[in-house]
Amino acid sequence: MSEVVTDKTLILDDSQIKQKIRRIAYEIFENNFKEKSIVVAGIDGQGYSFAKLISKELTSISRVSVTVAKITVNKMATEQSEVSVDISAKEIKKRCIILVDDVLNTGRTLAFALKPFLEMGVKKIEVAVLVNRSNTLFPVMPTYTGYELTTTLKDHVEVKLGKESAVYLL
Repeated sequence: MSEVVTDKTLILDDSQIKQKIRRIAYEIFENNFKEKSIVVAGIDGQGYSFAKLISKELTSISRVSVTVAKITVNKMATEQSEVSVDISAKEIKKRCIILVDDVLNTGRTLAFALKPFLEMGVKKIEVAVLVNRSNTLFPVMPTYTGYELTTTLKDHVEVKLGKESAVYLL
């Protein structure tokens, strides 16, 4: 029986991720300082975790009211899946939306995650990602990027957010 060994290369450690989150929060505030409230909407999974961390930092550095929302979309079947947001249209209408995911790979998931916001009459939509892999196939470019990493489509980026946050290239 042979063992499969996966080489992991550490891209960002816990302190670097915290630094990226802080910088992104300041950039969001600088671009939206006139806003009374902002919705930080994360894609279910690590994107939602990242959205909560950005929201916490944004709340600590500004007086902007921040609402966190979870976007549910099937990442494996984006075309067939229903995209839903766990807050009401009233909380989203005429607001600035920061659409958040952990990794921007092809842009497919983020493109489909835009759908409910486009139907609700938002003021503007910006995109924040922790890692941008620069392999976009869909017209989605991040407004805020923690780390730019050029990879092949075969490479995999693993994001762990929590007690010991880290980003690995597999």
